[in-house]
Amino acid sequence: MGRENWYKVDNVAKVFLATAAKRDTRTLRVSCTLWEPIDPGLLQFAVLSAIQERPQFQVRIRRGIFWHYMEDTDLQPIVEEEHGRVCPSLYHPGHMLLHYKVTYFGNRINLDLFHAISDGTGALEFLNIIVLDYLKLKYPDKFGDLTIHSGASEDDLNQDSYKQFFGSMHLKASSLKRAYHPGGLKLPYDQLQFFEVQIPTEDILPKAKEVGVGLTSYIGAKLMMAIKADMPPRKMKTPVNVSMPVNLRNYYPSSTSRNFFNNVNVTHVFDEEISFEDLAKEFDLKLKENLTEENIKQQMDNFETMEYFIPVRAVPLFIKQMVVRYGSKVTDKKVSVVLSNLGVQRLPQEIGSMVKNYCGFCSSSNLFVVMSSYNGVLTLGITSPYSNTKVVKTLVRGFSEDGMRITAYATEVIR
Repeated sequence: MGRENWYKVDNVAKVFLATAAKRDTRTLRVSCTLWEPIDPGLLQFAVLSAIQERPQFQVRIRRGIFWHYMEDTDLQPIVEEEHGRVCPSLYHPGHMLLHYKVTYFGNRINLDLFHAISDGTGALEFLNIIVLDYLKLKYPDKFGDLTIHSGASEDDLNQDSYKQFFGSMHLKASSLKRAYHPGGLKLPYDQLQFFEVQIPTEDILPKAKEVGVGLTSYIGAKLMMAIKADMPPRKMKTPVNVSMPVNLRNYYPSSTSRNFFNNVNVTHVFDEEISFEDLAKEFDLKLKENLTEENIKQQMDNFETMEYFIPVRAVPLFIKQMVVRYGSKVTDKKVSVVLSNLGVQRLPQEIGSMVKNYCGFCSSSNLFVVMSSYNGVLTLGITSPYSNTKVVKTLVRGFSEDGMRITAYATEVIR
């Protein structure tokens, strides 16, 4: 049986569709750097091959009366050398375009993806399929039948797992308060700054182990301390909130290539002195408490249940989008920084030696940090909407003062 011609977007996608803007395009980027320059002709063929395994990305988002929906499209992706900004806008209502883009620069392959289509896990799997197909084309006698495909059926890859696992009709109000945001002016409305920070894992993992916390908690506490250094005394009682996307595939049996994540939050108020070690331990404890299956299910039931309220379902799309935009602004005010951990990237041994590194970025109206590890290197992809770079500088300086070897890159911002 062939694929359906259209299907509904999930509830998380509805938020991205309502809130995409010139600065925060709601685009994520995952990149893979090889040890050799990219051949653009072979990369073009590799992308065309990869979409045969991931046709879920070959869609256009259309507007209905009450909700958006996705429709299959015959538009073909065109590989280009990277130019313009990271995380470009890939959704323009009424325009014929794909919602993902593959570019290259030097040794690096970039996949930019509109977040309504998929999350970081789905994007990474698609990128890895592209990378493997590219290497198969370049070295046709080397990899044989090697595959990275998860083996999931097309129905499983298309599944809206939020509907599958959540929506118990029990609602509980959020207790988060307005959080501290770094001071200073924001960049012009269509600009973001991007920083890539690389740290050898042999430098940073022992530091986290000394404190007795996981790497995510260690980085989260470092971020909190860097934000604290930016806070004026009168703001010290304002909460610092780190929001962290969690891959729900680790908790529920889903192979979907669509969005399937939620956010957990760790908050601290700097109303009295605290050492970094104590803050990191507190962060680790709160994170573990939030990551229980019961807490995750309660939060997602709240989110998914809203769709089933008859008054909500009957409201025209443009009104729903106004409400979603307002709710998203309220939520953003409760977040100081987002920390997304893509985890340690693992590839089949046959191609692992041909890959140098991975990196991720996400557009955002707040500070946003994407963690990923590969080949003994932790990479932080940092997105900032602020002209003031104090928090990023303090974070990097803190790693350096702890004896870690740091390599840092930054995009140029046009003033």
